[in-house]
Amino acid sequence: MSIHTDLDGPEQDGMAQARSATFMASYLESLTLVERLHRLLLDVIKDEFERVGVLEINAVQALLLFNVGDNEVTAGELKTRGYYQGSNVSYNLKKLVEMGYMHHERSEIDRRSVRVRLTEKGRGVRQVVGKLFATHANGLVDRGVLDQEGIDSITASLRRVERYWTEQIRYIY
Repeated sequence: MSIHTDLDGPEQDGMAQARSATFMASYLESLTLVERLHRLLLDVIKDEFERVGVLEINAVQALLLFNVGDNEVTAGELKTRGYYQGSNVSYNLKKLVEMGYMHHERSEIDRRSVRVRLTEKGRGVRQVVGKLFATHANGLVDRGVLDQEGIDSITASLRRVERYWTEQIRYIY
């Protein structure tokens, strides 16, 4: 379907190119912001753990514990859910087991598969991260940074981008 305008030829092409360039600049800015926000989230978590005196785990590991929650999962499941890359999750799960934050158990059905779940110590870390996130959520609302409609809009937009990127990976070949 084409939209008819009074512009034709080179003028219309020029406007399309300008819109495309503007969108590209905005897209690149949003990608940079997503990367920066992820790094900033890890810094915020790290600072919170320094504040409460938990220094033996890093922010990635704390976030992993938070994301595992009350579930019993494999490294593959965490990777499939999109939380972590394969080597990253395997390394961090091993370290968390060694430090007593997680239990691990070989599957009876598939001996190659190891399932993990939080220990009491791991649940304590999850609780610290949960409280931090709750404080942030309240602060965003209380200070008028975001309301329910705003966060819903951001989440919906990010889900659409996620879906688009996922389709690009699946259908590129």
